Amino acid sequence: MRKGLLSWILPSPPKPLRSESEIRSIYPKFRWRILEATFLGYSVFYTVRNNFPVVSKEIGQALSYSQEQIGNILAITAISYGIGKFLMGALSDRSNPKVFMPLGLILTGICNICFGASSDYQTHLILWGLNGLFQGMGWPPCGRSLGHWFSVKERGEKFAVWNIAHNVGGGLVGVIAAYSASWFGWRNAFYIPAALSFLTAIYLYFRLLDTPQSVGLPSIEEYTGTETDSAKVSESERELSFKEIFIDLVLLNKYIWVFAIANFFVYIVRYSLTDWGPSYLKFAKGASLEKGGISTLIYEFAGIGSTLLVGWYSDKVGGKRGLVSLVCMVPILFALFGILLVPPGYLWADLTLFGVVGFFIYPPVMLLGVAGLDFTSKKAVGTAAGFIGLFGYLGRTALSKGLGWMSSFSWFRWEYSISIIFISAILAIILLAFTWNWKPKH
Repeated sequence: MRKGLLSWILPSPPKPLRSESEIRSIYPKFRWRILEATFLGYSVFYTVRNNFPVVSKEIGQALSYSQEQIGNILAITAISYGIGKFLMGALSDRSNPKVFMPLGLILTGICNICFGASSDYQTHLILWGLNGLFQGMGWPPCGRSLGHWFSVKERGEKFAVWNIAHNVGGGLVGVIAAYSASWFGWRNAFYIPAALSFLTAIYLYFRLLDTPQSVGLPSIEEYTGTETDSAKVSESERELSFKEIFIDLVLLNKYIWVFAIANFFVYIVRYSLTDWGPSYLKFAKGASLEKGGISTLIYEFAGIGSTLLVGWYSDKVGGKRGLVSLVCMVPILFALFGILLVPPGYLWADLTLFGVVGFFIYPPVMLLGVAGLDFTSKKAVGTAAGFIGLFGYLGRTALSKGLGWMSSFSWFRWEYSISIIFISAILAIILLAFTWNWKPKH
């Protein structure tokens, strides 16, 4: 018998099947409950992850950190988050989301409190690296939950709704961190989000569920009628070994590799204007702390409507996530070029163009994660999405480390950062062109 911590974190065993009337009544409510809890939980993960970029300039001034040191902190959390998303994804595929996700929020909240209490660079580097690792406990349990409670034919639409959590959390952190720092000092940009993460962890523990079978319900394939072969249903619900997950379904999967490499460049574009956007506006365009934080809010919230629309549309075109992502990357090129041309003093134009990039970048970010689920098993979704995400955060690391290093030279101009992002968008378009006709096999 499984005992102690092991039984607490492992997937919940199946329970006897409920009656038909109970299934009809409870299933829709539990599906909403999963969508609601993972949405709110993942939104809060953002408030304890993206708070550092918002106040990086103020931390640098208070503690005499150079731009290269700031870049190193951004880089270490990017690479540790990418690694964490991959490794924690594999653990999540064999864990209970209602335990795994709250535990991640508690650990990342502790890192935030310790970060805010410290004034030492090496300590900050270690803590933000650990924070990135624990942040990897956010997406995988959400992917596992959504994969078990929503069928393949509705994934684009439902993941699009859930994906707005990125924008809500990413947008709110710009305001929460900026105003916490402005009113109470930069350390509170970490204390206040940490308190929010602890409260949310309690909520998630009591609100989240594991698989439908763990609460006496049939699998999503049986419930929606998308699969009637009992043998196939039984096989799809089998918990897989690490070898099957890592090797067979991820590392030997050519589709996952192409989406992962494309994600490297998509994430450079995505995080360019959250990690470096506020600093770019402050140094190159003369924006204030509050206005820099508002740029993040605009950037994140701009992606809400487009994510919903594009997620729904990707289902209508047979799940061609690569094709739809390709189309979304093109307008980003024009917006980035516009940011280069806008002179200082026209902050409204910069913020508008930030919104354009946010509007079009979040659909590819969402769809590449869904593609990982489309082209593998729902029992390996955490690992597949983590692998694709790892490449994304390698891209974010390259951006942070590269710009941090470049900024230490006298010849550096902030306009160079936009040029690097522009080239990355072009490379993403080239790679996504190979996927234009790929769609999942239902």
